[in-house]
Amino acid sequence: MIRKMKEEIELFSRHIVIVRAVLANQPIGIMKLAEHLNLPSHRIRYSLHVLEQFGYIRASPDGAIATAKATRLLNGIDADLNDLIRLLGEMKSVR
Repeated sequence: MIRKMKEEIELFSRHIVIVRAVLANQPIGIMKLAEHLNLPSHRIRYSLHVLEQFGYIRASPDGAIATAKATRLLNGIDADLNDLIRLLGEMKSVR
């Protein structure tokens, strides 16, 4: 169970890295992102698909473009991650 949660966190981390890269370099295509982030193009493609489904990016003829929703996600991520860290800390102390 913990291993699965760790895998999901790692996947979420990759999605966030990709959102940040799109925001900083938009519009940007899969190959440029893969080169820039040193990740395989199939992982970039998957993350872009997920991010598009959630409305954080959109496709354009020139590549991925971040939406306002992506900016809001990144603006609030520190608080959200702090909440998760707090919850994990509480779980750790429960015996």
